[in-house]
Amino acid sequence: MFDDMLRHARELLAVRSPLDAELIVSEILGSWWGHRIGEGEVEEVIGEALVDHAGQAGTPAALALLTGISYLGTTRQQAKAERAALALMDRGVARPGWADRVGAVAHEECYVSRDVYGDQDSIICTYTYGGAERHALVVLVDRNKAAPTGNGGPPAFGMVRDAWVSSQVGTLLDHCRREGRTNPLMRFEQLDPRDTRAVLQRALEFTNETIDPPVNENFGSYHAFLRARVRALPPGGRPPRPETYGKDRRAKIAVSFLASDEAEDLSDRSAASRCVDRIIDYGCAHDFGRPLRVSPIKSEMFLLDWLPRKVLLSPTEQEAVPHVLAAWVRWAGRQTGLPEEGVRATLDAIWDATTKFAEAYRDPSAFGLERELVDRLLPDGDLEALPRRAFALPFLSGKHRLSGRHGSIDLSTLDPSDPDDRRVMLEFEHPGAPADHLDSHERLTERLWNGDPPQLWETAQALLDVGYERHEILHKLIDVLDRCGDDDAELVKSLRVLRHEPPPE
Repeated sequence: MFDDMLRHARELLAVRSPLDAELIVSEILGSWWGHRIGEGEVEEVIGEALVDHAGQAGTPAALALLTGISYLGTTRQQAKAERAALALMDRGVARPGWADRVGAVAHEECYVSRDVYGDQDSIICTYTYGGAERHALVVLVDRNKAAPTGNGGPPAFGMVRDAWVSSQVGTLLDHCRREGRTNPLMRFEQLDPRDTRAVLQRALEFTNETIDPPVNENFGSYHAFLRARVRALPPGGRPPRPETYGKDRRAKIAVSFLASDEAEDLSDRSAASRCVDRIIDYGCAHDFGRPLRVSPIKSEMFLLDWLPRKVLLSPTEQEAVPHVLAAWVRWAGRQTGLPEEGVRATLDAIWDATTKFAEAYRDPSAFGLERELVDRLLPDGDLEALPRRAFALPFLSGKHRLSGRHGSIDLSTLDPSDPDDRRVMLEFEHPGAPADHLDSHERLTERLWNGDPPQLWETAQALLDVGYERHEILHKLIDVLDRCGDDDAELVKSLRVLRHEPPPE
C-alpha cells in the first residue's frame, strides 16, 4: 500500500506549482480519511507509518511527499515528516522545485454565500503565495447539522460536508455577488477571517467526530488541505453560540403563535398547543437555538426524521401536526422577515411530506408493546429512548409486561421512571447480589435511561451486533463507567475503543 502511495507521489516531481503539490499530497493523505481502528484514528496510525516508510525509501518522490506532509499532516505527522525530510536532505536527496513555497500562503479575504433559510453556507476563503497563484477554498457547511454539547466542548453550528479549490477567484466572486443581488433567496457578504477560522475549525471537528459523516464522496481528498488552510487563517475569533431558551421564554413564543392570525383556523387548540411545543423544542435543542427559523429542509427533517424517531404523539397530534407546522411557518416567516418565495417553498415541502409523515410515523403499540407499558417507559414522550430503556431494565417478559412478585411487591405496579422502583427491578434481576454490584447496575441503568452520553447506547448496540450477550455488555459498560468516573471525555474515548472489541471465540 505504501509503495503504491510513493508511486503516486512521483507526480509531485512533475509539478511546478506548490498549490498543485499540496493538492496531490492531500489526495494521498485522504485515501484513508474517516476510518478508525482500535484506539487510534487511521489517519494517525497509517499516516505516521507512511512517513516512516517514505523516510526509509529515501527517493526524491519520498522527500517530496515528506515535504508536503510536513505542512498538511496532523501535528505528529508534521513533526515526524520534517525530521525524516531533513535526514534525506542531509543524504543529498534532491528537493522538488516547489519545496520552499509549499505552505507559504497568506490569507486574503473570507466571504459567505448563504441561503435566506439558514440551511447552508458556502464559505469562501482566498489565499496567495506571496501575491501569486491566487486561489479560493470553498467549504460547504450544512447548518442543519448541530453538534451536541454534552462532551464538554463548544457546540458546532454546522457540519462541513464538502470542500473544493478554484483558481478562478474573480469569476467565482463575481458570480456569488451577482446571485446575492438578483436571487431573493440568497445572500452574499464578507466575513471576519478570525471568526471564519473559529467556525470552520469547529465544524470540521464535528465532521471528524461523526461516524460515517454525510460528506461528498471526494471530501477525503481535500480534508488535509482544508485543515491546513483553516490553520492559515488568523486565530482569535469566536464561533457563534446558540441562544438559550428556558421554559418561560418557550412558553411566551407558543402563546404568541397561538394568539396570532396564522393560528386562528386551527380547530383543536389543545393538540395545536402540544404540537407547537414540539416545534419550539426541536428548534431550540436540535437547530442551534433557532426555534423561529423555517425552511423546506428543516420542515422535512422535523416531520420525517425527528418526530417518527423521537416523539410519542397521540393520534390527534399526528393528524394535527402538519397543519400546525404550516401555520407556524407562516407566522415565523413573518417574524423573521423570510421572503414570500421562501414561505411558499417551505409550505410546499410540508404538504409534499404530509403523506410520507403518515407512513413514516409508527406508534410503538403497533409492534406489540401495550400502550400502558409504552406510556410508563416514555413519560417524557422520548420515543428514541424506548429500545435503550428496554435493554437496561429487566421488565420485558411474557407478553411485554412486568409480571410476578418480588417479596411483597407486585412487579406490574412498578414505575420504570422512578429510581426507587428501578432499584427493585434490578434486585429482582440479580437476586442475592451485593449492594455495591447493584449500585453499579443502577448507575448504568440511570445513564441508559437518560441517554447520557449517547455513545453508551451506541456502543451497546455495536456489541450486540457482533455477538455479545446482553449481560456481558452490561458488565463491560459498567467496567468502563467505574474506570472513567466523572470524566465524560475519557468515557466517550473508552467507549469508542470498546465498540470495536470482537467477541470471544
